[in-house]
Amino acid sequence: VQLQASGGGLVQPGGSLRLSCAVSGSIFSISAMGWYRQAQGKQRELVAGITGGSTNYADSVKGRFTISGDNAKSTVYLQMNSLKPEDTAVYFCNAGVRESARSYYMNYWGKGTQVTVSS
Repeated sequence: VQLQASGGGLVQPGGSLRLSCAVSGSIFSISAMGWYRQAQGKQRELVAGITGGSTNYADSVKGRFTISGDNAKSTVYLQMNSLKPEDTAVYFCNAGVRESARSYYMNYWGKGTQVTVSS
């Protein structure tokens, strides 16, 4: 199972970016997907998560970020609007994946994608 994240980059304050994360490989089912971020010198933190039709967000991004998923494509998106310099971090996607009917859900991480918000 692999998670491939894309969409990071440099954006000015107030701008927008859309991150994508596609899950590939042996997939029987996915329990949940999420986005985390890690700023330099800080611990990794949950940004947003999605399980079925339910979503949750860090307080710092509520109203600005939206997480969504495409089950057919095994892909999760993070639409980030009104970006602030404090949103600068490496963003990681995460998924709970079950590879077969006989296996348990395992936690997988994608390689991070850098988001830099600066003028």
